[in-house]
Amino acid sequence: MITRKRLAAGVCALFAALSTGLAPTAAYAADEPDDDGATPKVELVLDVSGSMRARDIDGKSRMAAAKQAFNEVLDATPEDVELGIRTLGANYRGDDRKTGCKDTEQLYPVGPLDRRDAKTAVATLAPTGWTPIGPALLKAADDLEGGEGSRRIVLISDGEDTCQPLDPCEVAREIAAKGVNLTVDTLGLVPNTKMRAQLSCIAEATGGTYTSIRHTDELTERVGQLVDRAADPVVNPVAVEGADRCSAAPELKPGLYSDRAGFGQHRWYRVDVAPGKELRASVSVAADRAVNNDYGVLLRAVTRHDREIVRGSEAGDGRTDVLSTGLRYPKPDDGSDDDDTEKETVCLQVSHSFSAASGAAAKGKPGLPVELAVDVVDAPDGSSDVAAFGLGRGWWLLGALVLTGFVGGLLWGWISRWRVAVWRTN
Repeated sequence: MITRKRLAAGVCALFAALSTGLAPTAAYAADEPDDDGATPKVELVLDVSGSMRARDIDGKSRMAAAKQAFNEVLDATPEDVELGIRTLGANYRGDDRKTGCKDTEQLYPVGPLDRRDAKTAVATLAPTGWTPIGPALLKAADDLEGGEGSRRIVLISDGEDTCQPLDPCEVAREIAAKGVNLTVDTLGLVPNTKMRAQLSCIAEATGGTYTSIRHTDELTERVGQLVDRAADPVVNPVAVEGADRCSAAPELKPGLYSDRAGFGQHRWYRVDVAPGKELRASVSVAADRAVNNDYGVLLRAVTRHDREIVRGSEAGDGRTDVLSTGLRYPKPDDGSDDDDTEKETVCLQVSHSFSAASGAAAKGKPGLPVELAVDVVDAPDGSSDVAAFGLGRGWWLLGALVLTGFVGGLLWGWISRWRVAVWRTN
């Protein structure tokens, strides 16, 4: 599943198109949030490398700030959240890189929280060694295996990984490609440019967030928010397989769906839209492997006879993890009372222009992850709606400007003629 910018956050985040109102939150009704008592799990991953000795957070060391934040977060952790703590760079003090890059351990196991034991474990930490972020993420993902609830890693670090070539960003993409509903949020303590880029990439690859931290209270508040968010209901997309043409496409009801689309492949879906209703749809395509820098995503709504109704598209260049677009199509109400016989079948075509990067590591199968949100709502009643009338209220503004210009021109012409007449008389 492509995680929410998007989407449960949202995803929601889920999608960039949501910011323009193209896909409302009601579209996620197809798969109701988990309410079966599944226990959410969180693991806090703390950088305990030697650089955490630096005293540049509110006059105390980064390690002291992290300990204070952890203690306050542990006190406020919801009872229904299973929490664990993993460290990186906490034990090995030597100079051997190979040994230092294996230095990650689970300080407190993921499970029902004993606040006193967890605080005692945190109190023993002292800044020590290397910064093996990639290995720590792999181990943390293993720590959170099993169960049906949401899973979240909260990574707190003050520097970039020192254990290349195991790129932590590629590790995060590997975790996301498994579709295990695992989100990684990252927090950078007193960040620099390289660290910000790396931690942002880790978060974006899994649908998480990156936050820059410079004060203790900011760290406490943000970690607390992320732990609380793990207890929120999780919306899982329904797996669907799009067809290669409209006539064979699966029929979609309002909801959230996941699929995969290969390079150069088009995927088709069908949605019935009754008179007086409006179709809203958005799509996100994730680059879960190495791809070339130029890319785009296209979402088209067409009739069964292949006449295009409306389209949404987005393109870019450079490295990205998720690209989204959306559309809206209001079907006018013709006054008929029999909606079932008057429904229009709208075909949605999803395509992308991602292409596999050159090299042996490039993979064409399976296709890239696709997440499609569909909703059908009441259509707009009047011309103020942008989707129904293009410019929306801009028509009124345009009309007012034209009328003002016309009246202004008449007045200016009359005044000019009057002044010329007075000049001739004098």
